[in-house]
Amino acid sequence: MIVFHVAIETGDDYVAKRAPHREAHLQRLMALRARGLVIGGGPSPDGRRADVFYRVEQPDDLRRLVEEDPYFTGGAWPAYTPRSFAQFLEPWEMPPLVIDGSHPVTLVEGVTADVEMASFALIEARGAGRMAFGGFFAGGETLAVMRGDDAGTAMEDLRASGFWEADTLRARPLLHVL
Repeated sequence: MIVFHVAIETGDDYVAKRAPHREAHLQRLMALRARGLVIGGGPSPDGRRADVFYRVEQPDDLRRLVEEDPYFTGGAWPAYTPRSFAQFLEPWEMPPLVIDGSHPVTLVEGVTADVEMASFALIEARGAGRMAFGGFFAGGETLAVMRGDDAGTAMEDLRASGFWEADTLRARPLLHVL
């Protein structure tokens, strides 16, 4: 199975465009998650983007999963950019559906020169409950879904390990819906 991070651009008037499709969208994502095809995701607090993590057998399957979503067909998601993970650390648990914004996480991205050692740091963070899931793209680019909404703390967790190029680390908030 291949895991993809899909960075989704939301359209103008995103909240209004998504409203008539929200229930169908959430039901669809939960059904896909029950089948193992969606790992998690949610919108940014400002609604300017969304991030969804999909698991597919073939890369071509991803297009259908994204473009058949009610948000995509309804114009709330006009564009997206997929990236496949070279190595992915699965979540230990699947959180319940949370749509009230009460489950903030921080996406931390950065570059590591040593994926093997950095993966141990992510495994440790996941085991300690600080990371939900994450992994590495080709070239050592990392994307980790860190629990909590403090960007400084989330980046420091990776920086302190010494396995990431500190000047490449960046963080942004995400509302972890599922």
